[in-house]
Amino acid sequence: MIAFAFRRMFGSALVLAAVSVLTFLIFEAIPNGDPALRMAGQNATPDTIAAIRRAWGFDHPIWRQYLTMMRKIFDGSVISYSDQANVVQQIRRGLPATISLAIGAMVLLALISVTVGTISAARAGRVTDRILTVGSLVGFSTPPYVVGALILYIFGYSLHILPTAGYVGITAHPWAWFTHLLLPWIALAIPVSGASARILRASLLENIHEDFVRTAKAKGLSRTRVMIRHVLRTSLIPLVSLWGLDFAALLGGGAILIETIFNLHGVGQYAAGSVQALDVPPILVITMYGAFAVVVFSALVDILYAVLDPRIRLTTG
Repeated sequence: MIAFAFRRMFGSALVLAAVSVLTFLIFEAIPNGDPALRMAGQNATPDTIAAIRRAWGFDHPIWRQYLTMMRKIFDGSVISYSDQANVVQQIRRGLPATISLAIGAMVLLALISVTVGTISAARAGRVTDRILTVGSLVGFSTPPYVVGALILYIFGYSLHILPTAGYVGITAHPWAWFTHLLLPWIALAIPVSGASARILRASLLENIHEDFVRTAKAKGLSRTRVMIRHVLRTSLIPLVSLWGLDFAALLGGGAILIETIFNLHGVGQYAAGSVQALDVPPILVITMYGAFAVVVFSALVDILYAVLDPRIRLTTG
């Protein structure tokens, strides 16, 4: 286990280093990527631009600029080029909304996927299965921002049932927190749950004929108990990695459009504004933050595999 953890940590460090280098170089190589020109303004003189380059270190070699940027990221002093705000503080300000959005969406995703997938597998070939199959395909084929726009119009602007925008902290007002996030949760959960439900259905139908299921039935266990405690537990394994990576992607700003549509002021919305302004420091920090989330949750998925299926063990070789 120690050797496994060491390998994962070393591999994670290499991934983060590669991601940071590529992200930094991409935004340095794009046209009009010189931040000094944007910071100086439209009518700036060459002397003003040169002064900004010297003050911010843009006249240094590219490798030195990268190392300086990484040092500032790790000590928390990295500053945005557009508004000169502390990037780490800005991300911390948006984290509660993004974390709340990701957790709620994944809980709703899991509930929908397991419910639809299990019922569909139990009623395979019947009318219920066909209806759920069509519904899953429609949900999977619809982008989250389309679902978000539709439910925002129906439940927000037409029926006036739920708030249409903004984020309220859970500690400030739990009910307002829930109502403000319910529509974004639905918008994110429906498209992904369609694919997850289909994967779970296929896995359930495959595992239901395994030897351990026949053994459980021979012991006199009820069909429901066999389905939930034995078949479903094993069949969830293919979805664990999918859900883990989806959650990591949401934490890393993967819900940019949803946060923008519902004006949640999360990390994703901050990333969208930074990309539009070609502001390298926030983009680099958010990208590394997202890569770190993916790496961490990938490791957690490996551990969860062993919990769900005792036949799977983490090797140290």
